[in-house]
Parts: sequence; structure tokens; C-alpha cells
Amino acid sequence: MDPRVREHAQTLVEWSARIEPGDDVVVSVGEGAHALGVAVAEKLGDVGANYHAVYSSSEMNRAYLRAHDGEFDESPAFKHSLYKQADSVLSLRGTRNTSAAADVSEDTQQAYGKARGELREARMDTDWVSTVHPTRALAQQAGMSYETYCNFVYDAILRDWSTLADEMAKLKSILDDGREVTIRKESDGTELTMSIDNRTAVNSAASVAYNSHNLPSGEVFTAPCATEGEVTFDVPMTVRGTQLRDAWLAFEDGEVVDWKASQGTDVLSSIIETDDGASRLGELGIGMNHGIDRVTDQILFDEKMGGTVHLALGRAYDANLPDGESGNNSAVHVDLITDMREAGTELTVDGDLIQRNGFFRWEDKF
Repeated sequence: MDPRVREHAQTLVEWSARIEPGDDVVVSVGEGAHALGVAVAEKLGDVGANYHAVYSSSEMNRAYLRAHDGEFDESPAFKHSLYKQADSVLSLRGTRNTSAAADVSEDTQQAYGKARGELREARMDTDWVSTVHPTRALAQQAGMSYETYCNFVYDAILRDWSTLADEMAKLKSILDDGREVTIRKESDGTELTMSIDNRTAVNSAASVAYNSHNLPSGEVFTAPCATEGEVTFDVPMTVRGTQLRDAWLAFEDGEVVDWKASQGTDVLSSIIETDDGASRLGELGIGMNHGIDRVTDQILFDEKMGGTVHLALGRAYDANLPDGESGNNSAVHVDLITDMREAGTELTVDGDLIQRNGFFRWEDKF
């Protein structure tokens, strides 16, 4: 076993999920993540936690969805009980086919997403963490050799998270005190303004101790509202098995009123039309992980890349909201990314320039 797999497991269990003796842990193991599953099980045994493994397969899920009549049970009791009883849920992604769901209809995927709402809530009530194990399919999707991709993944995951958390705390403080964020890009006409008043930003330092649930992470995110303007997302990605390129959204009174894409318009429309909340933003995230230095078509990495901004259509996270406020609610949470590293880009908070051409004002290249 590559020794970095055990380092990955140690980071996941100790830093990210903060597993303690006696914790009840569900480990969801992707079809290509067996080696990481073994290393995580070993680490959980060393810690003295209890664990239950479940198998997660995109090809099995495809077979189920294509055969189903589309009337899904909204909260199967046996699944709901498993998550309700868990202290932590560790999702070890590692698909063997990144396009397994490409021939599942949008209507079926949409209905399945809606039906799983209560299960998502139960899982997200735990100290859940999602990570990825490098597979050849993911390397191919990223346009890399398998060896190069493994190096890329571990450069992003095996970081000095404590030091990065201190740097990201600077941006969190600015967003916490701010009322309005604007992003501008001369190249494509992006000019989008969002309210962040009375929100709490999350310093997403890859640990539940920071209200962060992804490994790798390396972003600061908040829950915007009252969005106005237009934005183009120039980082391509695969969504529901379909390539989405150059997605453009126009907002009025916080809601998407027009949209298009150079590729994947149908899937973009399907997302926006899922429910009322899917046409509003649930997240503004600012990537700060410079261990991620290229686009891979994998959202877990791409949205954390230093010098990018991502906006999510759909569900807002409770961690960003005041007590008693529910925020934007939706069955979806789909991130779209714009690259801020080119000339003529700005990110301002209350009119103050915070980032220019992908560099923050406290960085040497600003």
C-alpha cells in the first residue's frame, strides 16, 4: 500500500472527523476506494471507534435508477436509522466510471434527489466528512496519468492544515464583518453583487472543528442573498454525467431569471428548475488551497483551487446562518466555478478591494 494512503486515513480520522474512542462511525466506501477503506478501518480500530461499512457504487446506483418507476420512498426507515444513530459518516469517494449516470433521465435523477432530502439532513446532522481516493477513472477525467494524478491528490490532501486555517481566518474575518460582496471580470462581463449581511463565514480547513466537511478543503464560504447581476462560470465540469461549459446566469431580486451555456444547457435548466430554492444561491465560496494547481473536473478539488470563486445553486448551509433562520432550502446544491486569476478581475467587500487577479491584498503579488 502506498504510505500516503495511510497518511490520508490518519488525516481524515484525526484532523478532519476528530474521531474519539467509542464513536459510532459509518464508512461509505466507493467502488474504487477499497485501499483507503482498509486504511480508515485500521485507523478507526486504533482509535477505538465502532464502525459500519457500506458500499457506494455509481454503477449500482445507475442500475437501480434505470429500473425504478420513479416513485421513490422519501425516507426509508432502515437508512434513516443508520444515519440518526451515527456520530460520524465518512464518505470515501472513488468511482470507476465518472459518467455512469449519463443515461439516467434528468427527471429520474431530479425525483431521486428530492426524495433523499430527509436522508441528507440526517447525514448532515452528523460529523460527516467526504474525501476522495485516486482512481484511474478520475485521473482520466482530469486528463492526467495515474501517477501524476495520485501526486496531485496527495499534494491537495496532505497539507499543513493548521497553518492554512490561520491564513483563511483573515478572509473569514472580512466576510463576517462585511455586508456586500461584488465580483467583477472584464473578460466576460461578470458583475455580480450579493448581500452577506448578518452571515457567518466558515473557515473551511478540512475539519469538523471548523464546520468544514471536505478533505481536501481550503476555502472560506458564506451564504449570500439578494443577488443581482450576471456571472459566467468558465471552469468546465461534469454535472450528472454531462459536461457543462461556460454557464451564464442572470439574477434579479436574488433569483435566476435567465441562463445559458455553450454546452450542457439542458442539465443547467434541470438544476435550476428542480424547485423554488434551486434558482437562488446557497453558497459563495472562495478557494485558497494552492496545493490544487489545475482544473480536474472534480468539484471536491476544483472549488478549493486558490484564485477561484464558486457559487452554489440551491441549499444553504446552516453554519452560515443566524440561529432560527433556515436560509435557502432546496433538494440540490450544485457548485459552479469562475477563475479569478486573469487580468481585470476583482473581488470587493463593501467597496474595499480584497482580491485582484487571484491574489489577496495580504499576498506579495497583489
